[in-house]
Amino acid sequence: MLSRKSQTWVLLLLLISSFLLHISTSDADPLWAAKRKRMRDKVRKMFYHAYDNYMTHAFPHDELKPLTKTFTDSLGELGNLKLERLSQDYNGSALSLIESLSSLVVLGNNTEFERAVLWLSENLTFDVDVRINLFECNIRVLGGLVSAHLLATDSTNRLVQGTYKNQLLTLAEELGQRFLLAFNTPTGLPYAWLNLKYGVMENETTETSTSGCGSLILEMGALSRLTGDPRYESAALRALNKLWSMRSSLNLLGTTLDVMTGEWIEYSSGIGAGVDSFYEYLFKAHILFGKDEFWRMFHSAYVAVQKYFRHGPWYHEADMRTGKPTYWQLTSLQAFWPGLQVLVGDIAAANLSHREFFYVWEKYGVLPERYLLDHLMLHPTEKYYPLRPELAESTFYLYQATKDPWYMEVGEAIVNSLNLYTKVEGGFASIRDVTTKQLEDHQHSFFLAETCKYLYLLFDDTFLVDRNYVFTTEGHPLPVLSAWHERLPETYIPTNWTFAKTPKQARRASAMSLQVCPATTLSSGENGGGGQQVESACHIPDARIDHKCSADEQCGVDSTTCRRRSCSIAGYCGLWLFI
Repeated sequence: MLSRKSQTWVLLLLLISSFLLHISTSDADPLWAAKRKRMRDKVRKMFYHAYDNYMTHAFPHDELKPLTKTFTDSLGELGNLKLERLSQDYNGSALSLIESLSSLVVLGNNTEFERAVLWLSENLTFDVDVRINLFECNIRVLGGLVSAHLLATDSTNRLVQGTYKNQLLTLAEELGQRFLLAFNTPTGLPYAWLNLKYGVMENETTETSTSGCGSLILEMGALSRLTGDPRYESAALRALNKLWSMRSSLNLLGTTLDVMTGEWIEYSSGIGAGVDSFYEYLFKAHILFGKDEFWRMFHSAYVAVQKYFRHGPWYHEADMRTGKPTYWQLTSLQAFWPGLQVLVGDIAAANLSHREFFYVWEKYGVLPERYLLDHLMLHPTEKYYPLRPELAESTFYLYQATKDPWYMEVGEAIVNSLNLYTKVEGGFASIRDVTTKQLEDHQHSFFLAETCKYLYLLFDDTFLVDRNYVFTTEGHPLPVLSAWHERLPETYIPTNWTFAKTPKQARRASAMSLQVCPATTLSSGENGGGGQQVESACHIPDARIDHKCSADEQCGVDSTTCRRRSCSIAGYCGLWLFI
């Protein structure tokens, strides 16, 4: 028998659970709906202010200089390296237009999307004497073209006039063929730099980064699936496997390496610059192509990151050989990590880190490029904010997983800061110094491809309804297609439970444990009301819709914290052990 005090606690907890459930359904609240619409329209205006100024003052060059209303041809940047302009005849690759293609579709502007596709079809060429960075050109240009081709050939007929004849795929294939020249090394690891017209130049540097040679599989793999030519995926996969074979006994990798010798140059590593998208692409390649080898690599790497890099909510850097900390610093690129954790169902850890990133954002009004954790101060030289999207990206994913309206408030704060500190008459300018808010004359193309897109999707996810996409590290959507999988993965449908048999009893499984991509929406049914609801990958609902139980086995896994629920003495499932 429960004591009167215990009964009081159970009733109080049930009331709290009911209150939290009410909060989680705030999407149906008319006030919240009106606020989402208002914020969506605000982000739409931001995108077109940036896009229209680019088209007016910089097109067809690569990127806009919003303060002077001029242009820069800066395709291919990694760290402090910029594109080397070898030909005076090079007038840009319309990089910001390519980067905007999928964003135009997300915003529902099919007319401008079609206009852009037709212009690129008639004018874009890669037969130019220009040295580009392979990684940046892959994620921005190849990824933008492949994604736009898939959107253009979508069954919803986005190109209403029927004028599209696979021109973007033809351009993507031409670019992919030029990429292959970079992989001609003894190790199969590609050069970081490539001349589009002449291939790898004499005396080219043999140094590259882990991201540079380990984050090519999504775009090049998709190109192979679309063209039927296996060379692109094979080259990217060979490089990825070689890179993985170079990991330490701790399953850690370094940051930079030599493509000719296969030797590490920089042994210190983390989840930020030079390594970040390597982790991202291991898991997303598993979703996109269904290969177990990607999952096995990611799982080993993820466990190693949590063991050797994580310190509370922060992630420092460590020596790949010993696991000992090297640099205690936050970098703005690390802010992608909570979003990746959402995809794998580690919601509690994602939320913890995200809140710390947002704390730093609130402290400075934007997110500085580098923040020294051991001194709780800005890096003396890397005080800039180049309109990066990573915090907005993770905010979008966390809202999709939890439906917690607090994340919309975070998004609103980001939008307000961007408009307050970076909006100028000629577009949106980067910030040179986050303490003084001094501006820099550069509107990076990823502001159009990612920052605006993730903020828009946070407030209006209509584009994702009844569709399943993987977003590349540059924010370009690639549809998850069963035809691209070696084996057809099951879709996690809440009304159709999957049971993993054990000698003692049946154990209900989640999308995460089954290694399948969770459904992006739940239709109404025994678990649903009429509205749509997005679940995290780890979520396992309780066996009964009224949450009654007689044993722990009848309780599921909480969708927000990813913790196992238990059965109380009163016979209800809940997070009783964690209150």
